[in-house]
Amino acid sequence: MTETRSEQVLRVDAYPTHEVGGYRVRAGKPFPFGANVVPGGVSFSVFSDQATSMTLVIYKRGEADPMAELEFPEEFRTGSVFAMTVFGLDHENIEYGYRADGPYDPVTGHRFDARQVLSDPYARLIAGRDVWGVEPDRSRGYQYRSRVCLQDFDWGDDTPLGIPAEDLVVYETHVRGFTRHPSSQVTAPGTFAGLREKIPYLKELGVNCIELLPVFEFDESDNPRTNPETGEQLFDYWGYNTVSFFAPKAGYAATGRYGMQGDEFRTLIKDLHAAGIEVILDVVFNHTAEGNEQGPTISFKGLDNATYYMLTPEGYYFNFSGTGNTVNCNHPVVRNFVLDCLRHWVADYHIDGFRFDLAAILGRALDGTPLPNPPLLELLAYDPVLRHTKLIAEAWDAGGLYEVGNFPAYGRWAEWNGKYRDTVRRWLKGDSGVVGELATRIAGSPDLYSSRGTAASVNFLTAHDGFTLADLVSYNDKHNEANGEHNNDGANDNNSWNCGAEGPTEDPEINALRTRQMKNALAILFTSQGIPMLLAGDEVARSQQGNNNTYCQDNELSWFDWDQVDDNAELLRFTREMIAFRGRHRELRSTAHPTGQVREHLGLPDISWHGERAWQPDWSDESRLLAVARCGTGDDDVVYVAMNAHWESHDLELPALPGGRSWHLFADTGAAAPHDIRTPGGEQELDNAGKYLIGPRSVVILVGRTNGPDDRDDRDDLDTP
Repeated sequence: MTETRSEQVLRVDAYPTHEVGGYRVRAGKPFPFGANVVPGGVSFSVFSDQATSMTLVIYKRGEADPMAELEFPEEFRTGSVFAMTVFGLDHENIEYGYRADGPYDPVTGHRFDARQVLSDPYARLIAGRDVWGVEPDRSRGYQYRSRVCLQDFDWGDDTPLGIPAEDLVVYETHVRGFTRHPSSQVTAPGTFAGLREKIPYLKELGVNCIELLPVFEFDESDNPRTNPETGEQLFDYWGYNTVSFFAPKAGYAATGRYGMQGDEFRTLIKDLHAAGIEVILDVVFNHTAEGNEQGPTISFKGLDNATYYMLTPEGYYFNFSGTGNTVNCNHPVVRNFVLDCLRHWVADYHIDGFRFDLAAILGRALDGTPLPNPPLLELLAYDPVLRHTKLIAEAWDAGGLYEVGNFPAYGRWAEWNGKYRDTVRRWLKGDSGVVGELATRIAGSPDLYSSRGTAASVNFLTAHDGFTLADLVSYNDKHNEANGEHNNDGANDNNSWNCGAEGPTEDPEINALRTRQMKNALAILFTSQGIPMLLAGDEVARSQQGNNNTYCQDNELSWFDWDQVDDNAELLRFTREMIAFRGRHRELRSTAHPTGQVREHLGLPDISWHGERAWQPDWSDESRLLAVARCGTGDDDVVYVAMNAHWESHDLELPALPGGRSWHLFADTGAAAPHDIRTPGGEQELDNAGKYLIGPRSVVILVGRTNGPDDRDDRDDLDTP
């Protein structure tokens, strides 16, 4: 409710006490940091420990030169915080920044330069990159302009969904790439609004959590390279180069040019929640867009370089991120900054969780050494605002610290399980010596997460960084020449196999094998214990033509081609049914690692391993066949998954079922579509209940259940071995 003039007069803090540069002002409140609308004006608060003076620089929206520069009176400084309320500002039509004066001595870590205007690290909106891909005017002295933001969005009755972690099916995607392709046929391609139009597709696919690559403000034009094949300018497409941590990217909003990106993003989140889909943000607190000694000064460098960055004794930047600098995450001030940021996204945007890029850095001390009890990670785990927020770590960094299974979790953190990815990839391509580790990984990696449960493991085979699923079965080697780095970028250890030809081929046998291998991967992923994560487009065989590092490719290499929804309907159908199958079977989503304990109601263990003979798995190095049966605690079905990575068929002896149950076929990737998979609940009872022939390089999924109304008399539709 807007206060009347008479009500404002009654407020003591609505009275100015000083005049600076022709503006009426008074001391502001040190907290909260940032620019906040208060009665009659705007309160500006900024931290700098070593600055000798601070000046607020105010612009009319879009104009090159300042309309006012107001130096903070000394009495407006509390400790290391400069705070001032300025009255009479039209907060919707101004931009602002700061000039911080102080010592310039890089050896001691100080890089103050009062000639530069700096962005507010706590700015809720940033102007200057309002429309994606528009070449900025580099002659302007202040590129990334802080703006004031009102918190007046109507959330209605929306709240975070609180889906149990073990029930999640995560879908990783890029806001722009998901709808930028002309085939998307959305009203505003490449935006939050465009993604919103695709919610029905996500719901039909069956995912209940979308993980978005970085949406904090970044500069897509911050890439000096060109494509050597075409001469076209390359982009910072992925956005792992944060300019402002509290501001949604304007270039991702159809309304960004009007400063409405915040509300457009909130509308997307609200509608996703209404569809039963959670939102996880990929966040980058390990480095910033300011780079190393040669990088630009945007905010942190000019405000308090020695506080915000890890520095060597000579004043250079530690580079555990691989991108030039490393954020000093466990400095008390920086810890609070990270916490304030995450609280902002949870409280003001109703975000459900965060995936932390190169999260091992968050556990490093001020000098870069790993900490046994990192204060930041503990702080985030126990914060009351983040209490029910999902926290997921990419538990490694570019400095060689690899903490998968050892990440300080405090009972809260999950991890991207890189060991799951590598093991299943090796199994799929037929490597020897993998069978034992495969069993461990599909059982929720108890060797890594014995005290944390299966939901600590985010299982994935592909992600934005690396091959897509289609490329994983189509290329032996990366093909990153278009990135302008002579194919030296991107990972070399992909554990991929091209099935007999490098890249596209018209050989029908190779193409059939590739399709089968993709189905095998999906079948294993969605029947593994842990949280499955699917890369957007894998369900329709999206290819990046062998490029495993498309961080700079804002083009059809990266975009989701919606024509493939029809062209690859077979794989899409398979994916949908697998997701639905997982949702139907609680035993696949158990949070407890299996122990082999016998379930009394069936007389079967919670997990059992099998080979060609029931109850006799082959654990030898040359084994390429493994079957697993899972049994739940109640009236759940028994789920049997046989995984054959061998290039030959095998006769399987199936374990006997008690209690009037019989084996029913749900999926066989060796069968031609549409006989490769059925709708959950509509499985076909096997004619020969004790045997099944599994084809070469195939996965078979059976359900042990009693006959009921779901059984259909259409067995002749399937090719039964």
